[in-house]
Amino acid sequence: MKHYAGLDVSVKETAICIVDDRGTVCREVKVPSHPVDLARVLTDPAWNFERIGLEAGPLSQWLFEGLAKAGLPVICIETRHTKAFLKAQVNKTDRNDARGIAQMMRVNLFRPVHVKTLTSQKRRALLTARKLLQEKAIAIENDIRGLLRNFGLKVGMVGTVKFEHRIGELTEGIPDLAEILAPLLDARQMLRRNFAALHRKLLAIVRDDAVCRRLMSIPGVGPVVSLAYTATIDIPARFRNSKAVGPILGLTPVLHESGESHRVGRISLCGDGMMRTLLYEAAKTLLTNVKKWSWLKAWAMNVAKRRGQQKAVVALARRLAVIMHRIWSDGTQFRWTRKEIMPVAV
Repeated sequence: MKHYAGLDVSVKETAICIVDDRGTVCREVKVPSHPVDLARVLTDPAWNFERIGLEAGPLSQWLFEGLAKAGLPVICIETRHTKAFLKAQVNKTDRNDARGIAQMMRVNLFRPVHVKTLTSQKRRALLTARKLLQEKAIAIENDIRGLLRNFGLKVGMVGTVKFEHRIGELTEGIPDLAEILAPLLDARQMLRRNFAALHRKLLAIVRDDAVCRRLMSIPGVGPVVSLAYTATIDIPARFRNSKAVGPILGLTPVLHESGESHRVGRISLCGDGMMRTLLYEAAKTLLTNVKKWSWLKAWAMNVAKRRGQQKAVVALARRLAVIMHRIWSDGTQFRWTRKEIMPVAV
């Protein structure tokens, strides 16, 4: 007899439900959310597991890796699909959610999620920490601007390097105000210093990565975008074709069709928000700042003439994602023209 298990994970405890191939509940238990404790229950010789469902979440990568090493057929399933399935239950509890996930595994009604490799997880952590430090430093700078504006002091347009010097100029004759702002400037300086250290680490990784260097041959794509793309896609072969990358990143329109109604809405915005934002910024840079002409920019300009610049940037971001996947898969570089380079006959 085959068995199926559903795991409802929380920070402290995980609810486990084991059912057989007829849907009968065989065992229900709660254990600490740790791979060793979960494996101790699931590796019992009494169970012949066909599938074990684990909902995607903050602990899912760690738990998935531990259970997979224990030889268990664990599958990480998509959160939105699981939520829609479990919404049919009247009472939402950890026990009921574990039961629902177990039944999803039994009837094979789930959408699997790719669990990233350890290298991609570390790169993602680097990108997230770098972005967090940058956002906090910008927030402190904006707060300092707001505090000074109450006294009629305007910072104006000033770069990151000269920001502290500009604040010193404005508070030169107001020592008590300068004393108040000094801790904020120290905190900002520390954040900027740590941000620069992480950025140097990012550049060193990109410098030694052949895939990132090839992706940077695309106009508008820099080190941050290329590293974020490789960390997000992780394994390019998991996509059936390059065009499948667009929907995964939430860059394709939502279609609503019912009877005679047929509406094409905005982009779905599902998937990785950081990667989608970076692709949008890269597309905007290519469309507005890159001076060298290419077939890709010409295509985007034609879209802008027909549909407007905003939609052109979104369409270009989606096409950049497709091109980057193709370059990664083929081992090629970006071609500035559509003409194929033919070998010269000798």
